[in-house]
Amino acid sequence: MAAEIVNPRSDSDANAEQEAGAEPLDSFDPAFALHRGGKMAVQATVPVRDKDDLSLAYTPGVAKVCSAIAEQPDLVHDYTWKSSVVAVVTDGTAVLGLGDIGPEASLPVMEGKAILFKQFGGVDAVPIALDCTDADEIVETVVRLAPSFGGVNLEDISAPRCFEIERKLQERLDIPIFHDDQHGTAVVTLAALRNAARLSGRTLGELRAVISGAGAAGVAIAKMLVEAGIGDVAVADRKGVVSADRDDLTPVKRELASFTNKAGLSGSLEAALAGADVFIGVSGGTVPEPAVASMAKGAFVFAMANPNPEVHPEVAHKYAAVVATGRSDFPNQINNVLAFPGIFAGALQVRASRITEGMKLAAAEALASVVGDDLAADYVIPSPFDERVAPAVTAAVAAAARAEGVARR
Repeated sequence: MAAEIVNPRSDSDANAEQEAGAEPLDSFDPAFALHRGGKMAVQATVPVRDKDDLSLAYTPGVAKVCSAIAEQPDLVHDYTWKSSVVAVVTDGTAVLGLGDIGPEASLPVMEGKAILFKQFGGVDAVPIALDCTDADEIVETVVRLAPSFGGVNLEDISAPRCFEIERKLQERLDIPIFHDDQHGTAVVTLAALRNAARLSGRTLGELRAVISGAGAAGVAIAKMLVEAGIGDVAVADRKGVVSADRDDLTPVKRELASFTNKAGLSGSLEAALAGADVFIGVSGGTVPEPAVASMAKGAFVFAMANPNPEVHPEVAHKYAAVVATGRSDFPNQINNVLAFPGIFAGALQVRASRITEGMKLAAAEALASVVGDDLAADYVIPSPFDERVAPAVTAAVAAAARAEGVARR
């Protein structure tokens, strides 16, 4: 079975609304027209045309396959969809820029994520919105669902619970667990930063970065930049730079302080930006123009908040050599769809037991390499529609999984 991108709206749906005296929302906004009936459906991959087909697809033929799997559990990967399908799991607490809107309201986003998995990575995905927010309850629920899936993509779960949920699931399950809001963002950010550094003739080790936002994305980006060899990186939350001398840090931020901010900065985000080579925004809000102007010559500004970047590109271009945002209407879009489909495709291809740091770094390197000799200030990251992206990331992740000993085929 597979997920198919469809719009299964029937005319009777619209007629029912009109008979009830309500004009369809489709009449006002094409987004509603596209979403009516949902954006996906389930499609069989084998025909059931006659009694012979039925006897093979279901009883009695299916019993042979079930019995074989019962005797040799690993056969489930060969004779079911398990090895090629991902659960997209959310509790609806941190949906896009909408916040805590609940599981039902999150479903359009989860459906969207599922069709991106299919379109950009050839991976089937099933949206699962959970009506609970307790971390342990979410973990227990996903563990019980896990036999049906080859991997789990955690989505739009608020921090700091998202860190605990991912960690506990990785400890209890032997399939890839990936919180895209953290790691997908980090992979694409690192890829873009590698190319920006290459464009300027520098290495990551020569750069000092400042991240605005100490939530899921900010923490993951900081960890990945340190793993990749950044010269230094400081992270700022609403109260300023996360530093070891603060007495108000959560456990996650205390850990963050232990491996970032080698320069020992303290105080405001604006103060930290003075002389910095890189600004990475994953928090919203607005960075004052004088703070951007105080950055080092030839700086990079990655202002990724949507829909309003922390630094508008018109302002950023006055001072920065490379500007990136999270928006599709500006060059250099930092878009997670460049990462997660290929990462899961590679992990599933080799039946990886987990997604390692090495696999994520390999994905970033592969993504950066797609740009190649076309590198320019307005092209440090490829388009999501570049057909080279998913195959490059898939191959790199699969190779890294084998190299790190987590591949099972």
